[in-house]
Amino acid sequence: MEKPAMKLIDLKKTIGKNEIIKGLNFEIKSGEVFGFIGPNGAGKTTTIRMMVGLIKMSGGDVQILGKSIKNDYKEAIKEVGAIVENPEMYPFMTGMQNLIHFARMLPNVSKERIQEVISLVGLEKAIKEKVGKYSLGMRQRLGIAQALLHNPSVLILDEPTNGLDPAGIGEIRYYIRRLAEEQNVAVIISSHLLSEIELMCDRIGIIKNGELITIQNVHDAADTEQDSHQIQMEVTPAEKAMELLSTEYEIEAVLKSDLISFQSQREEIPNIIQTFVRNDISIYQVEVSRATLEEKFFDLIGENVIE
Repeated sequence: MEKPAMKLIDLKKTIGKNEIIKGLNFEIKSGEVFGFIGPNGAGKTTTIRMMVGLIKMSGGDVQILGKSIKNDYKEAIKEVGAIVENPEMYPFMTGMQNLIHFARMLPNVSKERIQEVISLVGLEKAIKEKVGKYSLGMRQRLGIAQALLHNPSVLILDEPTNGLDPAGIGEIRYYIRRLAEEQNVAVIISSHLLSEIELMCDRIGIIKNGELITIQNVHDAADTEQDSHQIQMEVTPAEKAMELLSTEYEIEAVLKSDLISFQSQREEIPNIIQTFVRNDISIYQVEVSRATLEEKFFDLIGENVIE
């Protein structure tokens, strides 16, 4: 059986008497993009720093392809590439010079590998230009190329789209998906842009107060029946409809500009419509949209502050 690319085993961090990270357990597979999200101060950055050995864990372990960060750091970290926030580059050097300079610090990085990572992040045309002329998105892609030079199995990106315009975000999303699918790299992304996480990731883990509260498949079609949907209906009389929703289904609806808006599971929609018709409520329009990751996130964490 294939080893997970990364495995967190009862990972803990205690500072003084405060337990910051409270026993995290989850696995990340090769070739998947895993989103790691949580509210301010939830412990995302602390967890990422423990994943790469930048801070000491108080308990548990992180394994990379079965190699322990705690007991076999040198071997385990060889499998990891990481960017935390904006990658630092020499602006007076070209992209190629930056990569060659960085490659000298790593064992066995061939010229062919340098060309391969340049191609992977789509920088063939700009690689001979000075980095000072690069857009933020191009610098971020060069940073990803740098993190990939030693052919890691796991790529950790902390806020990879921070400060990028929509075009830059789209580019990064495309190359991250390509990496996972073509190179079988496990990509772990910490981000506060939930709409981007939804587009980019296969699964998400949500952390709150140092605890993992859920791991969800982002695009699991099998979940659609059980998922909460946002429903808007144009009905008359609206007040009577809202009262029926409350008494019959224990659903609290909101009235905004002639539309009642509420959340419900998909299979309940026909029943609600039948109830309205039986009670002489006229229905002019029904609009159903699946609850976004953002709405689910706020439901789960019970607050609306995200890092």
